[in-house]
Amino acid sequence: MAIWLEGGSIMHSNATICRRAVLATLIASPFAFRTAAADAPRRMVVTKDPSCGCCSAWVEHIRSAGFSIEVVETPDISRVKARLGVPQNLASCHTAEIDRYVIEGHVPADAIKRLLAEQPHARGLAVPGMPAGSPGMEVPDMEPQTFEVVLFGPSGQRSFARYKGNEPL
Repeated sequence: MAIWLEGGSIMHSNATICRRAVLATLIASPFAFRTAAADAPRRMVVTKDPSCGCCSAWVEHIRSAGFSIEVVETPDISRVKARLGVPQNLASCHTAEIDRYVIEGHVPADAIKRLLAEQPHARGLAVPGMPAGSPGMEVPDMEPQTFEVVLFGPSGQRSFARYKGNEPL
């Protein structure tokens, strides 16, 4: 709808302008809605033992990276690992679920973001054991260990990333 102004100029109503702006955005960027959804914080459910301090420190690392976290505490974490298909050789102290993936142990947030962006055909990521210097396992005045982030699933296990502390190598 157009509105005539003094002097013969035309002003379009807000509805027309908004409709045109939306259409222009959709034509210019057909992935606009997908991008907005991808930028939204992802919800992660972390299952941990109630008395584990390093798990809580890892949760804070993940939260500070922009993830939305729900923590579930249970003294029988091994049941969760078995239900989610975490191989025994990759087991650590906490297990998380995000989208269709399992995150086992002290996996750096950057590796999780890469997993979610690349969407490989896998069950998840794991950092076996509790390497010193990994997120949540930082020890003052101690050199961080180098460790592997392992991608695991139906095709087996392979290295996904290598870190020293929270720094990729």
